[in-house]
Amino acid sequence: MSPSPGPRRGRDPLRLLHGRTAWERQRPTWREARPALLDAALKRAQARPSGNWYVLGDTRAITRHTSLGRTIAGVEVVAWRDAAGHLVAGPGACPHLGAPLARSPVRCGRLICHWHGLALEGRPFAGWEPLPSYDDGVLAWVRLDAAGREQPLERPVLPVRPRLDASVTAVYTGAGGCEPEDIVANRLDPWHGAWLHPYSFVDLAVRDTPRWPAEDAGTAGDDALAVDVSFRVAGRVVVPVSAVFFAPEPRTVVMRITDGEGAGSVVETHAVPLGPAGDGHPRTAVIEAVIACSGRRRFAAARTAAPLLRPLVRAAAGRLWRDDLAYAERRWELRSSGRFPG
Repeated sequence: MSPSPGPRRGRDPLRLLHGRTAWERQRPTWREARPALLDAALKRAQARPSGNWYVLGDTRAITRHTSLGRTIAGVEVVAWRDAAGHLVAGPGACPHLGAPLARSPVRCGRLICHWHGLALEGRPFAGWEPLPSYDDGVLAWVRLDAAGREQPLERPVLPVRPRLDASVTAVYTGAGGCEPEDIVANRLDPWHGAWLHPYSFVDLAVRDTPRWPAEDAGTAGDDALAVDVSFRVAGRVVVPVSAVFFAPEPRTVVMRITDGEGAGSVVETHAVPLGPAGDGHPRTAVIEAVIACSGRRRFAAARTAAPLLRPLVRAAAGRLWRDDLAYAERRWELRSSGRFPG
């Protein structure tokens, strides 16, 4: 595909669409979204190491007084902060009689079971063993070696991010009936953006596709999909940007804005296997971190208003994932029934 010129930086990031193309008359993208290309990109992502690290959730949700629990790959996990404010994680069942520790309060760095008052300080106790954990400033991670069954890494595989003290961050969490690969496959297919999400994206064009052939695993940088797209603000008002999509590890896809408003900002989509639902179907959490930055002076005001902006960012992500989770669930349904390769 021949490259098209990306958006240029200017004083005003907003642009006005000249005329409006009806949804059914926009340029079809199905020829470019080749199944073999998408499948190859997914397989290369799955071949990269994760070090057995899984996202647990928004680090802000884990305070000095509240814990956070989640079942990951069928394993109950709980996390809280010790007396020094450091992240602690471990099995989510009390070693006494198996009470769910995720519902227990934290007092002075100790997680106190609400059934009988057993207190855990993050050290081994009565068969309870802490799990390796990592706080990257936006997300809390836990390492589950028995679930991942890979060579462990000391820390998660993280993409380059803008400085957190100069950014606005927000974390969205949702869940659907599919497997992590269905979430990753969805995010590695930007061609569906303007068709499935016309309320958010217009004028989408993929400029560069991953290296070929499929057996050349390459690196995450080699697999980057370069995209020009306009984010719809309201009506005909849009913000054009250039971005790249890439998968640094098997359960993560990153979108980084490379040119235009917010250059350097990233959206990290993490797919976390939860385990089977009551009907036996798999469940996967989507934990998406938005880390937005800007060189504009008024962005400092946006950082000040971050607590008010975060619900708006999560709502926008939720609208997109309402459609994308249906997409991922449909993909899993087709794969599991043998009606779709994968």
